[in-house]
Amino acid sequence: MFYKKSIPSLIKEAQASGEGTLKRTLSSYNLVALGVGAIIGAGLFSLTGIAAAENAGPAVIISFIVAAIGCGFAGLCYAEFASMIPVAGSAYTYSYATMGEFIAWIIGWDLVLEYALGAATVAASWSQYFSQFLAELGIQLPASLLHGPWEGGFINLPAIVIVCLLSLLLIRGTQESSFLNNILVIIKIAVVLIFIALGWSFINPANHSPFIPPNAGEEAVKAGELGFLQFFGSPDFGHFGISGILRGAGVVFFAFIGFDAVSTAAQEAKNPQKGMPIGIIGSLIICTLLYVLFSYVMTGLEHYTAFKGDAKPVATAFAQTGYTFLNLALIIAILTGYTSVILVMLLGQSRVFYTMSKDGLLPKFFSDLSKNQTPWKTNLLFMVFVSVFAGFVPVSDLGHMVSIGTLFAFSLVCIGIIILRKKEPNLERPFRTPFVPTVPILGILVCVTMMASLPIESWERLGIWMLLGVIIYFCYSKHHSKAKLQAERASDIE
Repeated sequence: MFYKKSIPSLIKEAQASGEGTLKRTLSSYNLVALGVGAIIGAGLFSLTGIAAAENAGPAVIISFIVAAIGCGFAGLCYAEFASMIPVAGSAYTYSYATMGEFIAWIIGWDLVLEYALGAATVAASWSQYFSQFLAELGIQLPASLLHGPWEGGFINLPAIVIVCLLSLLLIRGTQESSFLNNILVIIKIAVVLIFIALGWSFINPANHSPFIPPNAGEEAVKAGELGFLQFFGSPDFGHFGISGILRGAGVVFFAFIGFDAVSTAAQEAKNPQKGMPIGIIGSLIICTLLYVLFSYVMTGLEHYTAFKGDAKPVATAFAQTGYTFLNLALIIAILTGYTSVILVMLLGQSRVFYTMSKDGLLPKFFSDLSKNQTPWKTNLLFMVFVSVFAGFVPVSDLGHMVSIGTLFAFSLVCIGIIILRKKEPNLERPFRTPFVPTVPILGILVCVTMMASLPIESWERLGIWMLLGVIIYFCYSKHHSKAKLQAERASDIE
């Protein structure tokens, strides 16, 4: 359970090339585009409306800032690891090098929540905008084919179709997938800038008042009528007020998960020592600025209460501008944005499982490469897995599960930086996280605070998911670990 992979062996693995290894084709620009492609999507176009209507009101702007601060701390830690250990496993590999095999397995299993269910969440939202796109063309799909059983339908068919198409593209090759992502990112940023520019002059200041809607429970705590712990467990917690801003930050945190997906492509970067920090931090800065401006305009165009239960809040807000002739273009741009998110999430998940398989913790099936040097069997497996969740599970439930899984992963990466600085202070670090241990400690505190603000159901689902992962580890992974086998051989030689 406590075997660790040495840093020199990981660096050697990262430098390997040729048959059986991933192909290095991504430049620094491609890596920034991957980050932006994964970040701007469902969190901006769907969850902004949900968090404003149910948690923070217009103060969802502050929720984005709080989430961005937490991501900034974690992003600096990711950048150090990714430049020093440029392999495809992301947080899984970093944990393996610092905290041992069992924690690495837990985080690798947790990343399924982040990437696979993240892709499913976005695919479910993609379906709603695709339905609206068809409606603009006079085509109406049956409601039963646009919603899963828990939402009054039968199956979310468009969500399944988009997941399958992008999985097949990833099987074809990373370079082809990156080219498509670059095009989608350009379109996506353009529409966000157009939305901000055109919507700014239509902002109604009354929609921003009160900026922080009051919370009855918080008022009772201030008046001494209710204890804080009682309030923490009450239905009022997280619904507006300061607690609503924090819960809103936990919800929209999903919108920032793309930057760590960049680290999963480290083994396919041309110059990872330079490109990984640029890709991770650059994409995070660009998207934070766009998020704050976008949410300010969106909540200024329409009162936050209008977004409750609205699967297409951006279109609802943009309708207030009167630029109805741009509706179709807006929907197309949103669809391209969602598409790039799904693409990068599916890529990230397959690369994590590829690395876990190379380490023996998963069957060899997951690390088999095609002639195009892509883990095609893993792509096919997750095509089915993600499709099932996208087609049948409600988007809000998926979003909370992804958020808590991501926050957990970020916390462990921050802990890993502290451990490695203590145990291996002299290792070469092309990028160094500043102010260690202050920055990683702050990252842990922000992430844990946002985890605590999420609904109890999210914790229950995380616990069930982790229990399943622990069972798989002790039944299979522990007995097939290459690190364990190597340690046993070394012991026999001695």
